Amino acid sequence: MIRKNTLVCAGLIATLALSNGSAIAQDIHFTQFDAVPLVVNPAFTGGFNGQFRASAIYRNQWQSVTVPYVTYGAAIDLPVVHDLTHDDALAVGLQLYKDQAGDANLTNFTGLVSVAYHKVLGASLNKVLSVGLQGGYTQKSIDLSKLYFGDEYVNGTFNPGLSQEYHLGLGNSVTYYTVNAGVSYAQSVGEMGKFSYVIAAGANNLNQPNESFEKKQNSEVGLTMRYTGQVGAIWNTSERFSLRPGVLFQNQASANEFIAGNEFHYLVGNPEFPTYSTAVFLGGYYRTGDAVMMTAGVEFKGFRVGLSYDYNVSNLNTASNGDGGFELSIRYIAPNPIDFARKLVYPCARF
Repeated sequence: MIRKNTLVCAGLIATLALSNGSAIAQDIHFTQFDAVPLVVNPAFTGGFNGQFRASAIYRNQWQSVTVPYVTYGAAIDLPVVHDLTHDDALAVGLQLYKDQAGDANLTNFTGLVSVAYHKVLGASLNKVLSVGLQGGYTQKSIDLSKLYFGDEYVNGTFNPGLSQEYHLGLGNSVTYYTVNAGVSYAQSVGEMGKFSYVIAAGANNLNQPNESFEKKQNSEVGLTMRYTGQVGAIWNTSERFSLRPGVLFQNQASANEFIAGNEFHYLVGNPEFPTYSTAVFLGGYYRTGDAVMMTAGVEFKGFRVGLSYDYNVSNLNTASNGDGGFELSIRYIAPNPIDFARKLVYPCARF
């Protein structure tokens, strides 16, 4: 029987390009992508109704296949300068996340600092054009003692620690900086903002940093640019019920991700202040070629708590028994007393 860590290590070796060729690494992703707006697009920084937004997320995946891949994230963002011209705003944000994967404890710690400018358009203040810029620092590490290499097997006997890659070719950690940028457009349509939508696009890893664990300076292992596109909407079909469809597309090197679905949202509390009242939601999404995803949760007094589960439908289904991943997210938006008085509404705070 093949050991699970042997399979995992084989994948890691291919990913890290331990040969003389080149390899391409990829960024993390979340099922509840609307819960991590600063990871998806820096233009979403400060794009909400309130004084500040704080959030946290936990993801656990592939537990049925190998050592679980676990990701933690936390963020805060807020507008810092208001009324620059006609209710324009400048916002800043901080996103942190840590990801740990596989038997070799491949660990990724990343910190992202973002700034966004929100330009209000139109006499009715129902349109916002946002531009965001983000800088990040990443430290990745791996426990080489838990990796197996082919040259450690001599005449059928396993001799750990003899690999030339272990002693000469690889390091235990690597650090680098990234630069990301994005733009979004949000608009409300109809009386009292009955329908609103947001369209956004972003480009990450603009500087394409070297991400190799190989010690040689001319390593070709780099983090390629990641392009994103997002579309989201809020359609208030009644005073209490709304449909909230969302689409996320990401492309990085030869990897593509497409997620589409809808959230059904019902207000239980006072509909006069929908961003602060109690509500419940249930959603369904599909990640093409990978997973069917369900989300559910509750909102109350500025808090939003969400749960999601991925049912794996890819070729890995046999090994995973359908168990893809589990996420828990929590978000808090501090209400702005002025917004209560003027009933200002960001055109579409979908992300």
